[in-house]
Amino acid sequence: MRDSYPAAGFGANNIDGIFQAVEELRSRFEKRVGTRAGKGEVRAAVLALLAERPMHGYQIIREIEERSGGSWKPSAGSVYPTLQLLADEGSITAEESNGRKIYSLTEAGRAEAADQQGASPWAAAGTPPGAGFGSLPRAGVELAQATAQVGRSGSPEQVQQAVAVLDEARRRIYAILAQG
Repeated sequence: MRDSYPAAGFGANNIDGIFQAVEELRSRFEKRVGTRAGKGEVRAAVLALLAERPMHGYQIIREIEERSGGSWKPSAGSVYPTLQLLADEGSITAEESNGRKIYSLTEAGRAEAADQQGASPWAAAGTPPGAGFGSLPRAGVELAQATAQVGRSGSPEQVQQAVAVLDEARRRIYAILAQG
């Protein structure tokens, strides 16, 4: 990633370099979203959630994202085919309600969910429930975007103030690591 930054730095004369760095940072973090788990983990997560209560597809997606602390947000393109496969296998049923399909487990689905009891699909995503690691990259991207905005439209004094804030933030973040 170091080689992707402009050699001239991020001074007022190199605003394009800031945008290039922000896009590079964003692309590196966005590639991780939805790719933390494979098909088996999506299936396990769907079964685990439906064992708790009936849900529609987007509820399942949101619940997985929340329980993985934001580090795993499966796409609709992975959840809905999994739901269809489970329905074809007889593990779940779908009932129309308010224009949405609400999925619930059949007896066969409850048995499969019980068999995987103890195996946490959220752990397969690399993040324990509630750890919130997914919020860190997002916060970094948002900080980079705000920094780019100051670089693009701020006065020289505002740019210097932003540099001072970023320097202090960097020191404080390293101090957090030093505590552990």
